[in-house]
Amino acid sequence: MKRRTFLKSAVALGGTAIAAPAIAQSTPAIKWRMTSSFPKSLDITYGAAEQFCKQVGELTDGKFVIQQFAAGEIVPGLQALDAVSSSTVEACYTGALFYVGKDPTFALAASVPFLMNPRQQHGWYYHGGGLDMTNEFFKKHNAYGLPCGNTGMQWGGWFRNEIKTVADLNGLKMRIAGLAGTIAARVGVVPQQIAPGDIYPALERGTIDAVEYIGPYDDEKLGFHKVAQRYYSPGWQEGGTVFHTMFNLAKWNELPPLYKKAVEVAAQAATTDMLAHYDTKNPEALARLVSQGVTVSLFPNEVLEKIYQEAEAYYKDITTTNAEFAKIFNHQREFQRKSNMYHRVADLQYDLMIQRLRR
Repeated sequence: MKRRTFLKSAVALGGTAIAAPAIAQSTPAIKWRMTSSFPKSLDITYGAAEQFCKQVGELTDGKFVIQQFAAGEIVPGLQALDAVSSSTVEACYTGALFYVGKDPTFALAASVPFLMNPRQQHGWYYHGGGLDMTNEFFKKHNAYGLPCGNTGMQWGGWFRNEIKTVADLNGLKMRIAGLAGTIAARVGVVPQQIAPGDIYPALERGTIDAVEYIGPYDDEKLGFHKVAQRYYSPGWQEGGTVFHTMFNLAKWNELPPLYKKAVEVAAQAATTDMLAHYDTKNPEALARLVSQGVTVSLFPNEVLEKIYQEAEAYYKDITTTNAEFAKIFNHQREFQRKSNMYHRVADLQYDLMIQRLRR
C-alpha cells in the first residue's frame, strides 16, 4: 500500500512538472507583423528578412510566426522604426542609419564614414559589447534591435559626370543615406534621403544628380546604370552596413525565453548569409555592368582626403555635444584601432601578396 501511494505521488509530481498547460505556456502561438524598409525586388535585403522569419518559425515548430510586409504595404520604408516605436507593428526590418534625423547616434548601429568594416562590426557586436551598447540607446526609442544582415563594403555611388576634384561635388544633389549625407554636405553635396524603392525615379527625372545605394548587385537591379554610367569606389561612406530587425520593446520583453533565443539565432544566421550572398553576387553583377559600358573609377585622393578631414571635424564636434554618440563612437574607434593593428600584418598582407604574385 505504501509502495502504491509512493508511486502515485511520484507520478503526480512528475505530471506537474511536464503538464500540458505548462508546456503550452512556454510555447504559446504568437503572430507578429514586420514592416520592411525595402521593396520585394531587392531579393537579398528583403530576402534576408524572409529567411529570418522562416527560421524563427522553424525553430519554434511554427508557434511563433513573423510575417514580413514590404515598404509601403503598411507604412513607407523610412517610417519602419516609427511603426515599431508606436506599436503599429511588433517588428521592422530596416537600416538604423535611416533615422539620423532623430539622432545621429542611430548611424553608429549601422555604418558611418571611415569607421569599421564588416569583420570589425561583427566582432564588435557579438564579442565587443556592441549589442548591449546599441540596445541601451534603442531602449530610449521603445525598441530592441538585433543585427540581421550586412551588405559588406559599399560602393561610392553613381555619377553622370566624372569627379576630378572636390569642386565637382559642389551643388551635386545626391541620394546618400545616414550620417554620410551630413559629411557630404560639408564638401558641397546637397544630400537627399530617399527610400530604396523611390531612388530610380528620382534619378531618371533629374531630381537627383547622383546616388549611392549598396553595391553592384542591388544597384544593377535598381537600374542606376541606365541613367548614370560612372561608378565610383571606394564606399568611404559605408565600409560595411549592418541591417537590423527591430522589435517593440514591450513586445520583445513579453516573449518567452525560447522564442527570444530563436530570434537571436535566426538573426545571426541571416547576418552571415547576407554577407556571403553579396560576396557571391557582386562580382558577377560588376562584370555585367562593365560589359554594358559602365566606367568604374576610383575617387581621387584629393577628394577622399577632404571628405575624411570633414568627417573628423564633424566627429570632434558631435562627440562634445552628444554624449550617447560619443560613448558608442569612441568605443567603436578604439575597437577599430586595435583591429587595424592586427590586420595590417595579417589579412592585408595576405591580400597584397596574392595580388603581387598573380599580377
